[in-house]
Amino acid sequence: MRKRAELLAHIQNTNSQYNLPEIGKKEAYKANREGVAEHFPEPSVRKTIEVDLALIDHDDQLLSELELYITRTAKGHDVQTFSRLQSVPGIGKILALVILYEIQDITRFPRVQDFVSYCRLVKCAKESAGKRHGLSGKKIGNPQLKWAFSEAAVLFLRQNQPGKEYFAKLATVFELGCIAFGSHASYYRQFPVVPIGTQNSIGV
Repeated sequence: MRKRAELLAHIQNTNSQYNLPEIGKKEAYKANREGVAEHFPEPSVRKTIEVDLALIDHDDQLLSELELYITRTAKGHDVQTFSRLQSVPGIGKILALVILYEIQDITRFPRVQDFVSYCRLVKCAKESAGKRHGLSGKKIGNPQLKWAFSEAAVLFLRQNQPGKEYFAKLATVFELGCIAFGSHASYYRQFPVVPIGTQNSIGV
């Protein structure tokens, strides 16, 4: 995925480097890649872009096959948890897979607070004699889970007005409030409970 993102970024950066007009469409979608190479008049540059596009097409095929295999495997391992995770607003198939396999067994976290800490969504305070002396432990925990919940928070807020209002309230108190909310929801979704809607999830 990172290599694919780098190729897409290279196309956009090359377009800006040569002061060309905006391509006007997202090359991440295969249907939008037709004619992109012809957008670059310089033959050597056009060839470079053609190579980028060919590599992206190849990566898409490999990633689709890999995604299908992992999804089938996840359903075989724990289809109920996989389904419940996707009931959290903002968490789709890919993020559910990341969360499922990075956590493995949710029961190893006795409290949701332990889980949120493992996800790098809270910071440890340095205290001495009752006084705070900054924060520490930024790199303790699982970076993949922090990424997954950060992505989920962005997707959750994109077209969710109640979520935006709830985040605005949390943001005045907690820097990572919305992201931590997503991890709370995912924590409880991995126990045998019935999925609930967005309004019940955020308490509005």
